[in-house]
Amino acid sequence: MATDLTVAKSQDCSRGQVLLSSIENLHPVYFAMVMATGIVAVASHLMEMDRIALMLTVLNIAMYICLWVMTLARIVLYPRRFLLDLIDHGRGVGFFTTVAGTCVLGTQFVVIVKDYTTATILWYIGMGLWAALTYTVFAAFTVKEKKPTLAEGINGGWLVVVVATQAVSNLAGLLLPCFPEYEEPVIFLALSFWLCGGMLYIWIISLIFYRYTFFSFAPSDLNPPYWINMGAMAISTLAGTRLIINAPHSQFLQELLPFLHGFTIFFWATATWWIPMLVILSVWRHVYKRFKFSYDPLYWGAVFPLGMYTACTFQLAQVTHLPFLFAIPRLFIYVALAAWILIAAAFVRELILSLYSAGQRQPVCAT
Repeated sequence: MATDLTVAKSQDCSRGQVLLSSIENLHPVYFAMVMATGIVAVASHLMEMDRIALMLTVLNIAMYICLWVMTLARIVLYPRRFLLDLIDHGRGVGFFTTVAGTCVLGTQFVVIVKDYTTATILWYIGMGLWAALTYTVFAAFTVKEKKPTLAEGINGGWLVVVVATQAVSNLAGLLLPCFPEYEEPVIFLALSFWLCGGMLYIWIISLIFYRYTFFSFAPSDLNPPYWINMGAMAISTLAGTRLIINAPHSQFLQELLPFLHGFTIFFWATATWWIPMLVILSVWRHVYKRFKFSYDPLYWGAVFPLGMYTACTFQLAQVTHLPFLFAIPRLFIYVALAAWILIAAAFVRELILSLYSAGQRQPVCAT
């Protein structure tokens, strides 16, 4: 009996240490899990897969709460590690997934749950996080004395800044009915964020493309967030379609309709251009170079663009009255769901292995 109690206590201690280690080493990009799950749910809803959409929404709410608990615990228990990540060129931009994840979840509450109150709260949180992170992270990057080279510091993950900005714009457009007395300011805000996101993409993608073509490129350099190259343009398309839908509510926006249509299609065409390129590079990485696949939270950044491309193409087909485009989301929804299932299964496997290995260790615990 005493032996059994000792073993049980040892296992509980090991699992507690695993939990603390997970909190300490929590990657800032983990909210990409919420982004990916949320947009796949929205895309499923658009394709009339309502049960899947609802299940993913419930799961996403639980994941969002869990990730915030772990993030807040990390700030309290390991503030130095948190601050070092915040000013790190490789990991700092990952914090923008909190903005995108918050606003994508808000989109779920509008589109799937029809809960505008919760969505509005999430929008306010998202805007606050966007402002705080934008002027903290980039100010820190600017004044740092020791900086990485371009090849070491830039990657596709930087474009999550664009995703976060466009997510705020898109949710603002969805919440327009909640502000009947302030329609014009909300529309102007959504438009401003949309244009800001487009400008940020031009700045960042220029550096990424330069890094692509003029620096040596190893398989390990092709991290999954490079799929955000496409995802950032896909969510820009989605936010653009929302502005077009809201144009009847604003004389100012109606005057910009040709511009909105043109740039929205421009964003969609850019996203589409990236897909074959990224597929070729992925085949080069995993097939030709035989780079082993193993779970990494960064892979959620590859799932998100697939779901977003499905949703944005569906919306684009509606606002442009081009029915032949509907064939694309009908196919891509299955690609997005398959990718989500693959990465979710890898995540669950990794979690189980971590807990199992913790149970096998015999740590020294305080008595």
